Amino acid sequence: MTQHLLQDRQEKEILWFQRRDALKAAAAWVAMGGLPAAMAQQRSNIVQLTGDATLNGSRLNPEHTIQTGDVIQTGPGANLVFAIGNSAFQVRQNSRLSVERGTTLHAVSLLRLLTGAVASVWGKGVNRAIVMPTLTAGIRGTGVYAEIFADQGNRNYFCNCYGTVDLGAGSDKQVSQAQYHQSFWADAEPRNGRYLSPAQALNHTDEELEFLARLVNQRTAWQIAGRKGIKDGRGQMGY
Repeated sequence: MTQHLLQDRQEKEILWFQRRDALKAAAAWVAMGGLPAAMAQQRSNIVQLTGDATLNGSRLNPEHTIQTGDVIQTGPGANLVFAIGNSAFQVRQNSRLSVERGTTLHAVSLLRLLTGAVASVWGKGVNRAIVMPTLTAGIRGTGVYAEIFADQGNRNYFCNCYGTVDLGAGSDKQVSQAQYHQSFWADAEPRNGRYLSPAQALNHTDEELEFLARLVNQRTAWQIAGRKGIKDGRGQMGY
């Protein structure tokens, strides 16, 4: 497994994909036809849920279906994996987010992260975004990781793991085109004259993104290329 850096996270939080129950859940999800089959059979779109979480203020159970317009909150030690449309999401513990509706009931147009962290893989589409307190990311089809650091004044962290993302923080705008983890800090007040600044690749793994991509019949950029880069936050592939 590629080496990873941790900041304010525990090792077990980013190695959830190694758990036997997660592997079994993913295998069952794929074998049963993924999201299209779940929708046709009116089954849940929750791939895995461990620990406590709420859906619109009520306790979330594995049998429930998460829809656009819903608000999700995870408790301490919780882990939630689910799929909507051509996108898959993994929500860390102590996170609060909403998934907002796109052009259809089963397409996410906006993921609004209020606290905590989420990894996600998005298939190709238009007019979709991730919104955080100090950063907005326009999604074009990519894999990303987003986190709010409460102990750092709610500083926002965002990694474009692969693909193209339109980033905005304060007056700063940038188009991120990454092959392998391009990472950023976004601040409410400028640091050294910038709202958006480079960061290292923190608190997420290649394998998490691969896990999520598989759930929606996709492959990451490094899986397609058959090689990886140096995970230094610059976004480039090794040769």
